[in-house]
Amino acid sequence: MKKTNVSIVTLAIFMTTFMTAIEGTIVSTAMPTIVSDLNGLEIMNWVVSIFLFMTAVSTPLYGKLADSIGRKPVFLFGIALFVIGSALCGQAHNMLELILFRVIQGLGSGAVQPVAMTIIADLYTLKKRTKMLGLNSGFWGVASVIAPLLGGFIVQNLSWHWVFYINVPIGLVAFLLVIFFLHESKTKTSSKLDIKGTCWLIVLLLSLMYVLQELGSLNWLLTALLLLLIIVSAIAFYHVERNAEDPIMPLSMLKGKEFLAVNLITLFIAGVVIGFEFYIPTWMQGIKGTSATVAGFAVTPSSVMWVVGSFLIGGLLSRFGVKKTFFGMLTVLIVADCFLLIVPLHTPFWVFCLIATMNGFAFGAILTASQVRSQILVAPENVGVATSFNTLMRYLGQTMMVSIYGITFNTIVAQQLAKHPQLTQGMMNKIVSSVKAKELAANLVPQLRQVLFSALKGVYVVSMVAIVISLLINFSYQRRQKN
Repeated sequence: MKKTNVSIVTLAIFMTTFMTAIEGTIVSTAMPTIVSDLNGLEIMNWVVSIFLFMTAVSTPLYGKLADSIGRKPVFLFGIALFVIGSALCGQAHNMLELILFRVIQGLGSGAVQPVAMTIIADLYTLKKRTKMLGLNSGFWGVASVIAPLLGGFIVQNLSWHWVFYINVPIGLVAFLLVIFFLHESKTKTSSKLDIKGTCWLIVLLLSLMYVLQELGSLNWLLTALLLLLIIVSAIAFYHVERNAEDPIMPLSMLKGKEFLAVNLITLFIAGVVIGFEFYIPTWMQGIKGTSATVAGFAVTPSSVMWVVGSFLIGGLLSRFGVKKTFFGMLTVLIVADCFLLIVPLHTPFWVFCLIATMNGFAFGAILTASQVRSQILVAPENVGVATSFNTLMRYLGQTMMVSIYGITFNTIVAQQLAKHPQLTQGMMNKIVSSVKAKELAANLVPQLRQVLFSALKGVYVVSMVAIVISLLINFSYQRRQKN
């Protein structure tokens, strides 16, 4: 059998990372323009959450398939689906079409991201793995530096539809590299997929994430029925997995206290990440009146320092251990979030760059550490499942937090608009875009910005709660270890 060309396959993995990273940052940069163009401020969180929703639901299945039938076919399928979804998103002419096509993109992402990390675990020893994951994060950082400039250029000179098209050539090249240079033995750990477990897990995740997404907008009867479905599907999933010959998600993983703790922390901190990266560009355009390009650059220091945090986390873990390192990084996040809560309406741009620097370092350290630890703490035959579970926690956390952020944001906006009868939701749709804001009456702009300012402050109160919960999880894990 031919040998895998490690260097070229690693390059392909980095390309898929770049592809998914640049897509995320460009969409955040273009979101105010998309909202203004499609008049969808009330449902703009669906553009992000549906992508996270489908990624999270499909991730466990892809992880098990990667362990069962091999990494290559699953990885190729994910890349192809992501490219198709990107091309379709570029064709969207209304918000509903965009949301629908993001479903396809999310299903592709569910395979691309976790399986790429699993392949890195296969190709490199533990000593080199952390460095390679850090380097992989480096491509995320490079993409995040380029994306705001490119996204701003596209939005201002072409059409926001083009922010999706750029994924197509990158994905096609990566697809071809994987086809020709990744070779693996055709081992199969199971001749029978855990169909029952898969079905119950999908039902559980779909119902859970739908409740999280629509939290606050469902009537009590539907909410009660969905909660009942969540309980029933969780019990059924547990029963099926406990007796399954080859479960899609071995429950033995969750018995490890460290494994459970780092993944719960991942769930909450991933939500904090999405809150920072999604709403800061809106803050920059809506309140400071910057261009889409400058708004995107407000989060660039976070991306750069994410790389630094990823590279340094190996040494921090060796010197201080997992729990002390997490405590230190979570403390950094609390300080950064405090800045967001206390800054006034007119705050210099460099302050946001400082906040982004602190956040990025802590984000990179925490999420890279949780990924590596998740792979280490399970048996080799479950590395794919463990990696996918860690990815699931990221997307579940982001979906949960995007929903809570959206409810908080929309509630505060509605409350503030009720106090100012001269302001409308249509005006709010325009104020979030520095270009569309010019169409508003000058005397109304300060009031609209104050409404937006109050809503954004509410978002970062939610972030603070998530960080504090993460600290409590880390603390409780420490206490259990001593007993």
